[in-house]
Amino acid sequence: MTSGNLADVTALFDGSRLTMGRRLAGLRKNALAAAVELTPAAISFYESGGKKPSAATVAKLAMALSVSPSFFLPDGSPPAPATAHFRSLRSTTQLARDQAEAYVHVVVEVSRVLERHVDFPPVRLPVRPVGADCADDTPERAAAELRAEWGLPDGPIPHTVRAAENNGVLVVFTPPQSASVDAYSVSRADRPLVLLNPAKDDYYRQRFDVAHELGHLVMHTDEEPGNNIVENQANRFAAEFLMPRAQIADLLPTRADWPRLAKLKETWGVSLQALLYRARQLGTMRDVTYRNAMTTISTRGWRRREPGTVLSVEQPSLLPRAVELLPPDLLAAESRIPHHLLDVVTSRTPVG
Repeated sequence: MTSGNLADVTALFDGSRLTMGRRLAGLRKNALAAAVELTPAAISFYESGGKKPSAATVAKLAMALSVSPSFFLPDGSPPAPATAHFRSLRSTTQLARDQAEAYVHVVVEVSRVLERHVDFPPVRLPVRPVGADCADDTPERAAAELRAEWGLPDGPIPHTVRAAENNGVLVVFTPPQSASVDAYSVSRADRPLVLLNPAKDDYYRQRFDVAHELGHLVMHTDEEPGNNIVENQANRFAAEFLMPRAQIADLLPTRADWPRLAKLKETWGVSLQALLYRARQLGTMRDVTYRNAMTTISTRGWRRREPGTVLSVEQPSLLPRAVELLPPDLLAAESRIPHHLLDVVTSRTPVG
């Protein structure tokens, strides 16, 4: 960048972009300050807009955060209100949440640029609010309604990511440095997001993650994320979405019939643990039988890696295909997002 352009960035420097870049890098203010030989107070001033950095400082900040100086220019379109649904707020540090939410802004900016040039499917995601005090089968009915709304046929869903994308939901992988944060979702009126953990690498669990996050997007736009009640509701939604009661109840075994469960796993695209959960939930399997089966799962080391066919995780295609339709480097120029993050946002597979 020329000194003239750098001067422009200095004059128009947007402190909120510095906050975003710092959080993307997973840095606290004191760590960034040390990297650029400043005080944490100076970083606070820059981020709040109370003071603008010099051209030399802008260059140092850009280098420390692995972005171009133009990254700090105002975006021009304030982010839409959004609610991020993290699985457990207790086990997710504030630094990790900040990093995850900053990445959401990156995904939103990338999608906005792409939608200037490429038509995306309209959002077809019904909102069915379910309160934390709900004691009936509303989560299951919400899942059935979504299957009907999306025109999904009876039986297993062939591709959960494709179903979501075809109905306007963006599905992306998160960066490898965010692997401590499980899959999460973001409720946005213009374009809801599902963000998948890149380290999970399990076809069956990933499909349940997608269904779980769709449950949050449908039911919990106004609920406080991360509590056990809404997480349980999302699990119930996912179970009905992937394994509708009317279609699977008669197929589930009353005992831990592992060969039969293995066939159901392959047919329905869900884990053995999800099938056991569903069998107990529907009353097909007694609680004591379920607990004994889960003990077997643990003792055989299947909680982390179950036996059976190993399939590649489902791949997002909406953003990757959109990028392929654009001239090279147009996305980077218009979004001002660094290439290493663009590669993650628009990848079909997890970036290691």
